[in-house]
Amino acid sequence: MQEITLGNRKVGPNAPPFIAAEMSGNHNQSLERALEIVEAAAKAGAHALKIQTYTADTMTIDVKEREFFISDPKSLWKGNSLYDLYKEAYTPWEWHKPIFDRCRELGVIGFSTPFDATAVDFLESLDVPFYKVASFENTDVQLIRKIAKTGKPIVISTGMSTIAEMDETVREARKAGCKDLILLKCTSSYPSTPENSNILTIPHMASLWGCQVGLSDHTMGTGVSVASVALGATFIEKHFTLRRADGGVDSAFSMEPQEMSALVVESERAWQALGKISYRRAARPQRNRSPCRPSSRAKARRTRRGRRAGLD
Repeated sequence: MQEITLGNRKVGPNAPPFIAAEMSGNHNQSLERALEIVEAAAKAGAHALKIQTYTADTMTIDVKEREFFISDPKSLWKGNSLYDLYKEAYTPWEWHKPIFDRCRELGVIGFSTPFDATAVDFLESLDVPFYKVASFENTDVQLIRKIAKTGKPIVISTGMSTIAEMDETVREARKAGCKDLILLKCTSSYPSTPENSNILTIPHMASLWGCQVGLSDHTMGTGVSVASVALGATFIEKHFTLRRADGGVDSAFSMEPQEMSALVVESERAWQALGKISYRRAARPQRNRSPCRPSSRAKARRTRRGRRAGLD
């Protein structure tokens, strides 16, 4: 599998999983809070921080009925129009530079998800190192081509597409110049559950498209993400906030700092544990043997001593 460089970090089977913290709308329309989220992500050990680049007007129209209104009783955002939701969640474009500057100061890779061509042009002016394509945009062939022509790596979530649609997306990205591609297995429900995560799809995707595959994880906790590493995931993305209790459009399914720190540690341990196929005995097993499980040789010695003492 081809190794890819994202920012200053190598990503691939021979490197620890790349962990990206997704700020999304958890800044709650406060630049000060957004910068605190960057600092918390860096302290937790995340390798990158992602924001989203759009405005309500570039995403939808200001209509509060029909398909423009969220009426699904199971949705976290029930009772909102799409326009109002995007207006609350979007990251003001004038915040992008200070957010990315803080990322660089702290050694975190800042990147973004553009939702239209104007967003790509804007992000190019800020020299982002790579791009993320959201699940809901992965069939936007014009957007895919626009991003691919920058020559930068692309990470694409697959949550809303069929296998045929993803095949077209991959072919179009490569045809337009994308050489470094990572696909993310994603379940587009918020939050999602372990039962509908289906991470066995990860190695199948890698086989189909001959590229690295990771996970965009909307479940609670770290279990699904850590398990994905055993199936070959090289890139893990999780929504991130300071405190879920603070509220915000994505806070209910976002990680807090201590959870992100645990994910960084445990995903690397899972990667280290993969090792290689080996049936060799440990070099010095006696140093690590449980005192409650003596070796067969030790048992034999005790038995011989017992017989000499007449205890059998």
